[in-house]
Amino acid sequence: MNPKAASALRLRVCAVSYLNSAPLVWGMLKGPQRGLFELEFAVPAQCAERLAAGRADIGLAPSIELVRQGLEVVSPWGVACSGAVRSILLISKVEPSLIRTLAADSNSRTSVALARILLQERFGVRPALVSKAPDLPAMLEAADAALLIGDPALRLDVEALPYQVLDLGQEWTELTGLPMVFAVWGGRERAWAEQYGTALAESCRYGLERLEEIVRQEAPRRGLEESLARDYLTRRIIYQFGEREYAGLRLFLECASSLEAHAQV
Repeated sequence: MNPKAASALRLRVCAVSYLNSAPLVWGMLKGPQRGLFELEFAVPAQCAERLAAGRADIGLAPSIELVRQGLEVVSPWGVACSGAVRSILLISKVEPSLIRTLAADSNSRTSVALARILLQERFGVRPALVSKAPDLPAMLEAADAALLIGDPALRLDVEALPYQVLDLGQEWTELTGLPMVFAVWGGRERAWAEQYGTALAESCRYGLERLEEIVRQEAPRRGLEESLARDYLTRRIIYQFGEREYAGLRLFLECASSLEAHAQV
């Protein structure tokens, strides 16, 4: 990619503000890709809204927005997991098969769809959804169970909770045998993959080579223990997608599309 051309165009890139996106954007923040894009941060639902409204050209989009908005995958890098992810948690006051109401984190899109798929497929329930800010006590006052994502989920002391906790990354992998893709670099122009995909990939490679730096800087400002942040970034998150990640993504989108189609009938 021609840096001068990229600088002239200055595409607007919206990245997720959670810890899991830090390696993806580290090169844009501190490395050779700095200045190539107009970079801003938002929670996943807001990233989706900015893409939909045309206020961002490329975004770290909730994967479900690929079908909702018809977005193109701009780069085979994003946020995925294979097994327990630790940052997508369903916390329930009752047995999962008895959940009738679910307070869903208002910042989420993909994880809400994932929770609905798993609750239906694994436990045979279709709870009513209530959108709530990510505050666990308030969420559990309003519903049988709560869905928390991102940094608020990471800040929970899971072992101390007097509730049943399901890690939805683990639940998906056990159900399907495939990884779960939560977010992708998405945009409306297929040509951007060729023009900017290399810069997005190199930004993440730069970050992955500096994970200790990211942990030292990001963990304290997010209220997280360094050991937790290190385990999360090095063992829980997959950043580069291969055949299995794309297979998991296709299956998730099929399940989510079917779920939404049945809901509209």
